[in-house]
Amino acid sequence: MVTEKNSQPNLSRRSFLLKSTQLVLGLGVVSVPTISCAKALEKRSLSFFHTRSQQELTLTYASGNAYDRKALMQVNQFLRDYQTGQVHVIDPKLLDILWAIQGEMGSKGVYEVISGYRSPKTNKGLRRSSGGVASHSLHMKGQAVDIQFSGANIDQIHQCAMAMQSGGVGYYPRAGFIHLDSGQFRTW
Repeated sequence: MVTEKNSQPNLSRRSFLLKSTQLVLGLGVVSVPTISCAKALEKRSLSFFHTRSQQELTLTYASGNAYDRKALMQVNQFLRDYQTGQVHVIDPKLLDILWAIQGEMGSKGVYEVISGYRSPKTNKGLRRSSGGVASHSLHMKGQAVDIQFSGANIDQIHQCAMAMQSGGVGYYPRAGFIHLDSGQFRTW
């Protein structure tokens, strides 16, 4: 686990969002803009079901400002490329976005994963077979996930993610999923 001490324990939510806590995980710097100071002290847990592999994963991946490296490695394995089996580092900020959405919706449901990490080869194949797949997709950087949520319909997830304005939000009602990523806030 990597921890960082916050020198200003009583930051307002707005200050916290603007001065996002920086956590170094040996792989780069990750900001955590979606967690208020009060909630940052909580243990952060998520439950997943992968619709392609039929695997389940429930874990606590962080507590306070510390990420659990072993849990992050489990997430990396779980969200691997479903076609090639290639494993890639998943951005912990993406997990924080999922956790914050779950909390805002007041639900402890299960995230049903359609797609997590995608290798360039898988992404290229998807671009050929369907529209709407970006050539420089954040899926290829471990920064995106396509999901449903057992505790809410996709309209609720979409509205919540839009209100949070943290990362990219793609709305695919015909296909029945939401794309979330840890990039700049934008919508489609």
